[in-house]
Amino acid sequence: MTRRSKTHPGLSPRAVQHLRPRLDAVLASTDARARIGFDPVEFPHRYQDARDIEVSALLAACLAYGRADLFRPKVDSLLKRMGPTPADFVRELDVAGAKALLTGFVYRFNVGTDLAVLLLGMGQALREHGSLESLFVRGLAAEGSLHGGLSAFTTALRRLPMEPLREAMGPERGLHHLLPSPLGPGAAKRLNLFLRWMVRGPDTVDFGIWKRVPASALLIPLDTHIGRIAGHLGLTRRTDLTWRTAEEVTASLRALDAADPVRYDFALCHYGMSGACPARPLPENCERCPLLPACHVGPDVVAGATRRVPSASRLKGRAMSGRERR
Repeated sequence: MTRRSKTHPGLSPRAVQHLRPRLDAVLASTDARARIGFDPVEFPHRYQDARDIEVSALLAACLAYGRADLFRPKVDSLLKRMGPTPADFVRELDVAGAKALLTGFVYRFNVGTDLAVLLLGMGQALREHGSLESLFVRGLAAEGSLHGGLSAFTTALRRLPMEPLREAMGPERGLHHLLPSPLGPGAAKRLNLFLRWMVRGPDTVDFGIWKRVPASALLIPLDTHIGRIAGHLGLTRRTDLTWRTAEEVTASLRALDAADPVRYDFALCHYGMSGACPARPLPENCERCPLLPACHVGPDVVAGATRRVPSASRLKGRAMSGRERR
C-alpha cells in the first residue's frame, strides 16, 4: 500500500459527535465472547495465572500471521506440549529442552531456532525480572516512547548466546519477523496486539493484568482490516500499514476516548474479518452497515448500485411505454 502526502487534520468535534455513537453501536453489537474463538486471544484465555497468560499471549501474538487455520494449530500444539503452566515451562527451559520441543517446527517464515529464542528469552525475563511486564516497563522508562519501549523489549528477549542454539538446532531463519529488533517503521501489529491484551481491561477480551502501563499509551494494532475501515471513516488519510499510520489512526481514536483509544479495535477488526466490511465494498453490506452515515465510501457504493439497478416501478414503466409505442 502507498500513502497519501497530506497530513491528517484530526477529527473535528462535530466528526467526533457524529462517529462516536456509531462506533458504540458496532461495539455493542459485537458478540465478543463468540468472536474470541476466531482470534489468537483464545490461547491466553485458557489460563488464570498472570505469568501463564503473558507467556502464552506473547507466543500466540508472535505467531499470529498468515491464515488463522494454519497458525492456530501450531500455537495449540506448542502450548499443549509446554504443559499446564507455560511460565514454569519457559523458566526451566534450556537449549536441550528447546531442541526436544521444536525440532522439525516450521511455520511460514519461522523455524524452531526462531521460536527457541522467543521461549528462552521469555524464560530469562521471568527469572531476572519476575514478569514480562517488568521487562517491558523497564525499556519503556529508558526509551521514553512506546516504539522505543517495544524495541527495547524485543532486543532484551533476543539477548541470548546464539552459537549453542545454532549448533543444536541450526541457524535462525525468520527471527527478525518473529521478534523485530530494532523495531523499524512497520506498524508492529502483533506486538501492539499483545500490549492491548495485557494492558486493556479486564473485560471479555482483554486481560488488564499489566497495571504499570496506562491504556491511554496504547497504539492501535494496525492490520489490513483496521487500515481499510479507518480510511473509510476518515481516521487517517494514509494508506500504508506503518507505525506512522497507526499513530494517526490512534490520534483520531484518542479524540473519541482519550483514556482508552484502542477500545474499538477488537470490534472493528472482527467487523472486517467477518466479511461485513470486505476489501471490495458490497452495496448490500453498505446499506445495512451502522457506520454508513459516517463512512466516506459506503454512500457512494450504495448510490452507484441504485443508479445501475433501476427500481421495479421504473422497469414496469419502461415496459408499458414500449407496448404503447408498438
